[in-house]
Amino acid sequence: MRRRTFLQHAAAAAALPLVPGAAGAAAGAAAGAAVDAGVRGTSGSPGRAPLRVNAERLNGWLARFDSIGRTSGGINRVAYSEADLAGRAFTLDLFRQAGLTPRIDAAGNIFGRVAGTDPARKPILIGSHVDSVTDGGNYDGPVGSFAAIEVARSLQEQGVRLRHPVDVVVWQNEEGGTVGSMLAVGALKDGDLDRVARSGKTLREGIALCGGDVTRLSEAVLQRGDLACYMELHIEQGGLLERAGLQIGVVQGIVGIRWFEVTIDGFANHAGATPMDQRQDAMLAAAKYTVAVNDAIRGEPGRQVGTVGRLVATPNTTNVIPQRVVLTIDLRDLEQAKIDRFTATFERLGREIGAATDTRFAFRQTSNNAPAIADARVQGWIDASAAALGLTRQRMPSGAGHDAQEIAHVAPMGMIFVPSVGGISHSPREFTKPEDVAHGANVLLNAVIAADA
Repeated sequence: MRRRTFLQHAAAAAALPLVPGAAGAAAGAAAGAAVDAGVRGTSGSPGRAPLRVNAERLNGWLARFDSIGRTSGGINRVAYSEADLAGRAFTLDLFRQAGLTPRIDAAGNIFGRVAGTDPARKPILIGSHVDSVTDGGNYDGPVGSFAAIEVARSLQEQGVRLRHPVDVVVWQNEEGGTVGSMLAVGALKDGDLDRVARSGKTLREGIALCGGDVTRLSEAVLQRGDLACYMELHIEQGGLLERAGLQIGVVQGIVGIRWFEVTIDGFANHAGATPMDQRQDAMLAAAKYTVAVNDAIRGEPGRQVGTVGRLVATPNTTNVIPQRVVLTIDLRDLEQAKIDRFTATFERLGREIGAATDTRFAFRQTSNNAPAIADARVQGWIDASAAALGLTRQRMPSGAGHDAQEIAHVAPMGMIFVPSVGGISHSPREFTKPEDVAHGANVLLNAVIAADA
């Protein structure tokens, strides 16, 4: 999900790049040792170099996938559409080519397993999604999904046997609100299934189209302790890595998101006959409030972002003073306390502007997702793998939502970011260079091996 503004502010606060040098020599040695330990545990070769995937094959899959759902406006594989179902069929075929026997759970998510040598160990789960937004791109989701399949295939082709099973997952309907992963943690109720997706299908209908079964959704729910960990490779969807000249982002966490609907009531009156000092102009109050929200967010250092994204005026007529304006606010940060504090600030600003403009402000929270913090050990495995591969990297937050934020409720979670050219995503111009796709997949491969140590 495209969040350029978030990442522009994040640049100032994010950690310095981790690159080879005198100050980082000890850390690099430790990182290399960590990866070597993971490989040593499976291969018996203490000096073995980091493994690599078949990058040509992986990028070839992405190139072929680009034609599915491609229209003049961009990629349109919205959940439960014919293009989405075709994309899932393509993906199921990749599972089979990789020697994975795919299964579809009751929620419609696709799973495949590489067996481990120790049946008592819980699976390491890796994956992403393949559905798209309307008029989107080909990299948001498929990079992580296909890389996970390639990691599983590479492990088998290179004769690496891990003690843990490795499960590959492709979540259904991520772009419609992380539906598949929310179902996997039991976060959706039966009433939610009547929500209509962008394809015009309800979630209930979509689950059936994906091969799931809404009468058995409880069977798809993961409990805490069912997984060893979850790792997801994803394009950054912003421009921080590219601007910094870095190859890998080690995600610290996924920001909390709180949405508000703010209703501002004034009084409709004639635009020509009402003096300026006798107006209760809801639009004027909305304009002042929009600026005040922006100033509050920008008024202190940090990674927080706030966006007034939608505004609806009533009666919305040229020669009538607006009686009512309804606007939305999107507030995001990695710290829950800061989200709570800005919530109080926004409400205070509304009261103050309402008093100054003789209007009334009413607030309603419409969505509230807590921050999902990446597990420190999983971050360490990702960081160590990038170091062993000689890749430059940086710790950074994710300003967009991902399936990983849902799985964080039941398992240690981590994410790997690779650069998005121009910081562009959710656009036909979305692109990640083939070499960066390969870097991300190689980090994922070696992080999986490290997680098995």
